[in-house]
Amino acid sequence: MSTIAADVVSLRTNLADYGVTKAMKDGRVASDRVHLDYCGPTPAHNGFKAMVRESKFDAGELAIVTYLQAKAYGKPYVLLPAPVSGRFQHHCAGFNLDFGHLNPRDIEGRQVGVRTYAQTTGLWIRGILRHEYGVDLDKVTWMTLGDGHLAEYKDPENCVRLPAGASIPDMMMKGELAAALLGEDMPKDPRVRTLVPDAQNAAKTWFQREGVVPINHMFVVHKEVSKKHPDVVREIYRMLAESRALTEGGVPAVFPPMGLEANRKGLQLAIDWALDQKIIPHKLSVDELFDDVTGSLG
Repeated sequence: MSTIAADVVSLRTNLADYGVTKAMKDGRVASDRVHLDYCGPTPAHNGFKAMVRESKFDAGELAIVTYLQAKAYGKPYVLLPAPVSGRFQHHCAGFNLDFGHLNPRDIEGRQVGVRTYAQTTGLWIRGILRHEYGVDLDKVTWMTLGDGHLAEYKDPENCVRLPAGASIPDMMMKGELAAALLGEDMPKDPRVRTLVPDAQNAAKTWFQREGVVPINHMFVVHKEVSKKHPDVVREIYRMLAESRALTEGGVPAVFPPMGLEANRKGLQLAIDWALDQKIIPHKLSVDELFDDVTGSLG
């Protein structure tokens, strides 16, 4: 955090290019109070570890699971009620039909790949498998490629690290893994099936009942920014809201809303499932994710 001109605060910011943030990134939405220095890596998630371990950035996006862990382990960031990415997750568990059809509970006693156990996509799809389809997650061996973003965090005992350079999509296609939890990396192959039957309709039905679009990433600021410059935090929220309003083609139909109360149920669900899956060490409340400044936004 620095001052580049009278009353203009410059913040080191890690934020990817999303439809809802494009107007911020290209300068159409700006401020005479804060300058966001977009100095993070591409992809932005490569900066999450440095953010929570070294406080490398003053502001930016964090995966919601990473933020919950950061809060649980006392890291100096506070949440803004501003999701920058989110989607239904029912389609994110796949398997290769060549090696036999799988129902959700068939992965019990088997090996399933996921990039990291604490990955946000993994949290959501495992929660769906557990609470909608009765899968005992403790009976699955989770094959991972890396550790979590927080140094204090350790994977559950039923996680096994894959060799360096391993490809979870390739291993799934070869039958070396029974299934895989993947987002955009799911192979575009006609043999791939979703572990959740009729995933698209299942997601719609779930949304009709729960009213929640699972959050992937939300915006955060360093607590010192909020403490010393509450007006800057309010400016950032304004910029996020205005940028969202300028989304080309409009905000996607399936997308988390702005505002604390509008996101309360989704955040509570993320907390509950993170605790249940041994991703956070103790229960958190939704309200403690925010401070007096950020909790009053929206």
